[in-house]
Amino acid sequence: MSQEPHAWDGDWDHERVTVGRSFLRDMESLWSEVLKLAAVVEDALSQSIHALCDGRVELADAVKRQKRVVNHWEVQIERECVRVLALHQPVASDLRRVAAVLKINADLDRLGDLARHIAKRVKKLAGDPQALPVPQALEDLALEALDQVHDSLDALTRADVALARAVIAADQRIDRDYRAVRKQIKPEIARSPERLNTWLRLVNTARNLERIADHAANIAEAVVYLKQGEILRHRPAGELAADASLGPSSPAANRLA
Repeated sequence: MSQEPHAWDGDWDHERVTVGRSFLRDMESLWSEVLKLAAVVEDALSQSIHALCDGRVELADAVKRQKRVVNHWEVQIERECVRVLALHQPVASDLRRVAAVLKINADLDRLGDLARHIAKRVKKLAGDPQALPVPQALEDLALEALDQVHDSLDALTRADVALARAVIAADQRIDRDYRAVRKQIKPEIARSPERLNTWLRLVNTARNLERIADHAANIAEAVVYLKQGEILRHRPAGELAADASLGPSSPAANRLA
């Protein structure tokens, strides 16, 4: 399922520190490339997940063919970030913008890798004479992970801190659902050990989906860092969930605005 391309809605002129219109142009170009890459990666994830849920091997083949393009794109964005740092030596909020691009770029690269891992397992499951239908709980986890990615990228393009915090808080639910899938599959391995390879592929796919949601949360954290300068990586999950429930008008959500 193809997604609409994302477009940056932020305002680079707001509270700028680094002097020079050339820096503004370079940053706009950087974000344009990041958002294009995000659209490609989101589409690859959508194809791999629908290949898994619907048994469409042709979608898995399409994902695998994108590997070289995504890898090249990620490297080019990183090189451009290094060039911007060396040429403009940004400070304060402008430095945060470059740092956020580097982090998001790395997460997008990992998301592309995970899409390919799932596509490979779809191919192996399709060729397995002992393969079983994908468990409903695994399908649900896959669609939840895809929603997390879409929401995190929406939060990025709209610079929406409230949505970003909601994505971060929802990661706890994804973790619980992942554990539930593992718990469901574990007794099946004992009941039918002759299908061990099939069960292991499903377990590994579930792990990939959980990691996809983790990277979506990382991108959401980068949105909060970009807009408010707050690093959320080591904050307790319960505290993050409380912040998300309070909304954008709360003191907690706005203490660094």
